[in-house]
Amino acid sequence: MTEFPFCINADETCGDLESTIAWLRNSKATLLEQLQNHGVVLLRGFPLHDANAFDACVSAIDLQNFSYAESLSNAVRHNRTERVFTANEAPADVEIFLHHEMAQTPIYPSTLFFFCEQASAGGGATLLCQSDRLISLLEAEASDFVADLESKGVRYTNIMPAAADLDSGQGRSWQDTLGVSNKEAAEARLRKLGYCWEWQKGQSLKVTTPVLPAVRKLGNGSKSFFNQLIAAYKGWKDSRNDGRKVIQFGDDTAIADELMERVCSLAEDITFDHYWENGDLAIVDNFQIMHGRRPYQGQRKILASLAQ
Repeated sequence: MTEFPFCINADETCGDLESTIAWLRNSKATLLEQLQNHGVVLLRGFPLHDANAFDACVSAIDLQNFSYAESLSNAVRHNRTERVFTANEAPADVEIFLHHEMAQTPIYPSTLFFFCEQASAGGGATLLCQSDRLISLLEAEASDFVADLESKGVRYTNIMPAAADLDSGQGRSWQDTLGVSNKEAAEARLRKLGYCWEWQKGQSLKVTTPVLPAVRKLGNGSKSFFNQLIAAYKGWKDSRNDGRKVIQFGDDTAIADELMERVCSLAEDITFDHYWENGDLAIVDNFQIMHGRRPYQGQRKILASLAQ
C-alpha cells in the first residue's frame, strides 16, 4: 500500500535554514515525483521556525505563486509575507470540513504548502482524504451519482458579507473576495467569471457559480472527487448561509441529502488526521487530496502558501 502521507525526516545535512533551502532546490524533481505518487509529502525535523523561513522554502521549490489576494477564496486569511498567509481564520471551535482548495471557484491552485508555526494544545488535526479512493468507493456504491457529477457538474451558492465575518469559515467580504471596492466593479467581475448574483439586505451579495467540474481526471488515468461538496454541505452554515441550500447539480436539480450524508460518511472512514509538530512542512497535491481542520484548543498557527 502506498505510504500516506509520505514523510521525510531531516538529517544532519540540513542543520540550518541555508542548507535546507539548498536541499529543497536540489530535491525539487524528486519531491514533485513523490507528491504525485503519494498525494502528500511531509517534511519533519527541519530547522524551520517562522513565516520567513517557510517563504524561503516554498520559494526554493520554485512553483508559480497563487496569491490569496487574487483568489476567489471565501475564507478570511491574513498575509504574513507576499506569498505566505494564515490558514482559515475561523474560530477554534469550528470544524472546517473536507474540500479541495477553491474547487468552488473557476480558479484554483494545484499545489498547497502548509507550515506549522505553533501546534495547538489539543485537537487541531489537519484532515487528509484521498479523493481517488473516495470516488472508487462511490462508483461501487452509487455509480449513478458519480455519473451525474461527471455529466452535469455542480454549482455553488454563497452569500458574502459586506464586511469580514470572523465567526464564519466563509466570512471574507465580497470586496476582498472579488478584489473590488464598489458594486459596479463587483458586477463586472462576476459577469466576466460567469456568475449569477443578487444583492441582499445589508449590502451582502448572493452569488451562484457557473457550472463547475465535480470529478477530475488525474495524470495516472484515475479519477478524483474534485469539488467542495462536503465542505459546502456540512460547513457553509452561518448567519447568511444554509449548507443544504448551497449546492446543486449543474442543471440546477437538487443533490439528495441522503447521497451527501453517505459521501460524508465514506470520506470520514478513509480520512487521515495529521497532528502537527512545530516546524512541520506539508506539501499537498490539491487535485488528489481533500483537506480540512478539526476544532482545537489553545493557540494554533498554521500558515499556507499556494502554487499552480
